[in-house]
Amino acid sequence: MKKYAAEFFGTFWLVLGGCGSAVLAAAFPEVGIGLVGVSIAFGLTVLTMAYAIGHISGCHLNPAVSVGLWAGGRFPADQLLPYIVCQVLGAFAA
Repeated sequence: MKKYAAEFFGTFWLVLGGCGSAVLAAAFPEVGIGLVGVSIAFGLTVLTMAYAIGHISGCHLNPAVSVGLWAGGRFPADQLLPYIVCQVLGAFAA
């Protein structure tokens, strides 16, 4: 259960920080973060989650990553659907 909560929070953080900065950059160009700022925001959100939840859940943060790991035989099939559900719910919450 701890893994699923970590994936929910990690995906929430990624969408809030990364996509939120992209929305701000597009809606308010005078803010000045631009493409570099959006790139840095995405990188920092992934970095912070890798350190915060990487040891708990593996820090997939994205259903495509989870499916890719499963397809490559590095992730158990019985955990795939709960991970995806938690990731999608985390993205919607953000």
